[in-house]
Amino acid sequence: MSDLPDDPDKRERALRDALQGIFGDRTDEVLGQMRSQGLDPAALMGGAAPDPATMQHLMNQLQRLFTSGGGPVNTEVAHDLARQVAVAEGDPSLTGAQARSAQEALSVAELWLDAATDLPPSGGPARAWSRSEWVEATLPAWQQLVSPVAASAADALATVLGDQLGDDMTGLELPGMPVFPGGSLGDLDPATMMRSLGSAVYGMQVGQAAGTLSREVFGSTDVGLPLLAEPATVLVPTNVRAFADGLDSPFEEVQLYMAVREAAHARLFVHVPWLRAHLHALVEQYARGITIDLDALESQVRDIDMSDPESLRGALSGDVFGLHNTPEQQATLLRLETALALVEGWVSEVAAAASLPHLPHSVPLREMIRRRRAAGGPAEHTFRSLVGLELRPRRSRDAAALFAHLLATGGPEARDAVWDHPDLLPGTEDLDDPSGYAGRRAAQADEHSDVDAALAQIFSDADAPDVADHARNEETPDDQA
Repeated sequence: MSDLPDDPDKRERALRDALQGIFGDRTDEVLGQMRSQGLDPAALMGGAAPDPATMQHLMNQLQRLFTSGGGPVNTEVAHDLARQVAVAEGDPSLTGAQARSAQEALSVAELWLDAATDLPPSGGPARAWSRSEWVEATLPAWQQLVSPVAASAADALATVLGDQLGDDMTGLELPGMPVFPGGSLGDLDPATMMRSLGSAVYGMQVGQAAGTLSREVFGSTDVGLPLLAEPATVLVPTNVRAFADGLDSPFEEVQLYMAVREAAHARLFVHVPWLRAHLHALVEQYARGITIDLDALESQVRDIDMSDPESLRGALSGDVFGLHNTPEQQATLLRLETALALVEGWVSEVAAAASLPHLPHSVPLREMIRRRRAAGGPAEHTFRSLVGLELRPRRSRDAAALFAHLLATGGPEARDAVWDHPDLLPGTEDLDDPSGYAGRRAAQADEHSDVDAALAQIFSDADAPDVADHARNEETPDDQA
């Protein structure tokens, strides 16, 4: 007879206790993942004579959880969980009228922007997406964002626990779980097991964050990073409607304002060719610089008992990886936050200029977006815990003030000329003192021109023939005699 309880709730609690040792606070997400794939946790843990086929199915699903994905982030887990979270509060399919209304708003936004900036439209299609469609389109970008730090963390965990566990894990079972017919997770070597465990955990975190974001965003550009591989403008009408319901402004105005912001972002990312690469390079540079204290990690797992759920849970949860920001990373982070603030500041100013003549509530809408961006959201906090980044600009008001000053003193051309070259990108000093930006850039241009002139003179002198040699070459044979 099995020593497992007959009560289904107690059997599920037994499985929960077993998985708690590995996944800690994310055990409910694991159980949800199993249910989404047609697995009943209570049934899988029960029975005096377990059905071998059912038990094998459970083992296959758990092994899939640990081994699928082929990278530092388990893409299948991330995708499935993101879809679950996206629809948790409802995600009805868009009606034809909703889609047409959103697409028309995006088309009108392009016309208004033509009068506010010389940057042309992005040229991509105008789309209306459900939350699930937003997840499908943007999840690859989030996985790419997290992959560098996830790989470092998984390697460190595999190194340390591999030393602790030895060369193989034969016979090792999940704490508290029975031995299932047909195989064991212990058939995996330690390095593979630990990397797969880290991959699964990061997959869950990415899925949770992306799914939560899908319930908050209004389009494809809210976080300030380009998330789409191809040019497009997007609205998520369900989220726009939910946001508008708490405001005094009519839904049509709110949707048009969000469309203007989305289209302005798209113009910037498409027609400033270096900006996308600049932002992604800063994120990757920051992630590559992350260091993991192996000594600290080893001290936390030195006495780990793989058969003790509490010991395993404590070792694999919390700040186990000891991520530390180096001075170089702090400098990179400051550059990234400044760049995100500049993107948000430019979009805010251009959207205000484009919508003010047409939308009576454009000023309070702008302030609502500012406050919303400043407060952040749960998904942004999750990504901060993943890679140490806050994807919200701290100084967007200062950046907007800089662009407003440039508009007032030099017109739209001076405001938009900031994006002509990476060297012209304002820094923290310019955010502190917007009125001095033009003078500092003029001095920088003069310095560069002086250097260019000196280099040109050097190369000109090097290419010129020696005067004495030239005179000797011109002498006649009689003169030489």
